[in-house]
Amino acid sequence: MSGSEAARLLDAVDFAARKHSAQRRKDPERTPYINHPIGVAQILAQEAGVTDVAVLQAALLHDTVEDTDATFAELEQRFGPGVRRLVEELTDDKALPRTERKRLQVERAAGLSAGARLVALADKLHNLRDLDRRAPEDWSEQRVREYFAWAARVADALRGSCPALEEPLWRLLAARGVAR
Repeated sequence: MSGSEAARLLDAVDFAARKHSAQRRKDPERTPYINHPIGVAQILAQEAGVTDVAVLQAALLHDTVEDTDATFAELEQRFGPGVRRLVEELTDDKALPRTERKRLQVERAAGLSAGARLVALADKLHNLRDLDRRAPEDWSEQRVREYFAWAARVADALRGSCPALEEPLWRLLAARGVAR
C-alpha cells in the first residue's frame, strides 16, 4: 500500500471514529461502536485479501450516514464518488420500520456491486461473530436465532461473491443450526 493509500484509509478511520464517538455496541461490554467498522475492514483485508482502498474505506464508513449526522454529500466531497456509491448501496433508510429494512436488505443483496457485496458479507460475518460470542443483554435467544436466520437469507443472496468470506460465515451459521 502506498503512502497516499494509507493516508486515505486513515482519513476514513478518523472520520468514522469522530462520527461514531458517542456510540456503543449493544454487547454487555458496551464496546465503542468504531470497533465494528474497523472489524469489518479487518475481515476484508485479513481474511479476504481486499486491497482496494475504496472498498476498505466504505467498510469503515458503511454505518456513518445510517447512524450519525454524516451525509452522502459529505462522504463524496471527502472520499470521492466511488466511496459514496458503495456506502449508499449499504445504507438502510432509517425512516422505514426495522422489519422493512431487513426485508429490503435481503431483496437488494443480489443486486449490489462487487465492492458492496464484499462489505455486506464482512459486516454480517462481524455481527454474527459478535452475537455468537455474546448477545446483547436485552436480546432473547429467539431474537438471536431470528438474526442468524435473517443473516443467512442475506448471505444466500450474496452467494458466489467471495468464498473466503462465505465459508466462515456459513460455518458459523451451521454451528447455530441454520441450514445452507
